[in-house]
Amino acid sequence: MPVTTLEHLREWIGRSESRTETLALEPVVALAATFDLDGDAIASQPLPPLWHWLYFLPRAPQHTLGSDGHPTLGGFMPPVPLPRRMWAGGELSFHRGLRVGDTVTKTSTITDVQHKSGRTGELWFVTVDHVLSVDGDVALKERHDIVYRAMPEVGQPQPPRPRLAQDAQFGRALQADPVMLFRFSALTFNAHRIHYDLDYVRDVEGYPGLIVHGPLQAMLTLELLRAERPEAQVKRFGFRGLAPLFHQDTVTVGGRDDPETAGRVQLWTGDDAGGQAMTAWAEVER
Repeated sequence: MPVTTLEHLREWIGRSESRTETLALEPVVALAATFDLDGDAIASQPLPPLWHWLYFLPRAPQHTLGSDGHPTLGGFMPPVPLPRRMWAGGELSFHRGLRVGDTVTKTSTITDVQHKSGRTGELWFVTVDHVLSVDGDVALKERHDIVYRAMPEVGQPQPPRPRLAQDAQFGRALQADPVMLFRFSALTFNAHRIHYDLDYVRDVEGYPGLIVHGPLQAMLTLELLRAERPEAQVKRFGFRGLAPLFHQDTVTVGGRDDPETAGRVQLWTGDDAGGQAMTAWAEVER
């Protein structure tokens, strides 16, 4: 990739946009139903960490969507010249709770664009920082890492997932079936076809099944922590995708106290054969 192209895309660094909206009740109740939780109880308290992802959803008109269901690039996001786009990971710090009915302003800024070559080929990384505030007070800060890569060759086998290196102190297993994936896509207005169009994901992107959303996996790790440690207040959280999970997998979610850092919990998702899909951590106060 010519250096001038990287230089051109790095011109997007510093671009910013802001939106303000009032946090509605219905998405919270609907996500709670998807997770088999009591929506009324959740809506009466500060929202659990990461549930702000139900708001500030993309609003791209239908005619601007690409063949994969994503909005075509350009405008706010740089026009990266690779088609396969994934949410690679992120890190968040939580400063105050958000509640249904709050009027929240979200400011998003592109902070980095990088080009790399990895073992799987050419990669582009775009970093976006988000700040959510209420009445001028910061509620949370978030770094969002997006990776772009080329489409695979037809018939290319899926590489094995890395092996889990630790045992869980607490965990659960679930089936993220097509219905759950559809409901989560609808709740986050995510039109990316890899999550609901089985023919597309197999024939075009070369995956063996529908892909379990990275944000869904991240939310499942913190929902596990919330169920196991209801008194714990999450102050910081980070996650990184290692390998995809598919709708036919039995999804495992696990956690354990970090043996080296007090107040830090190691979290992850994987499969029931010992493969790992996501690594995560949370810093908590009691």
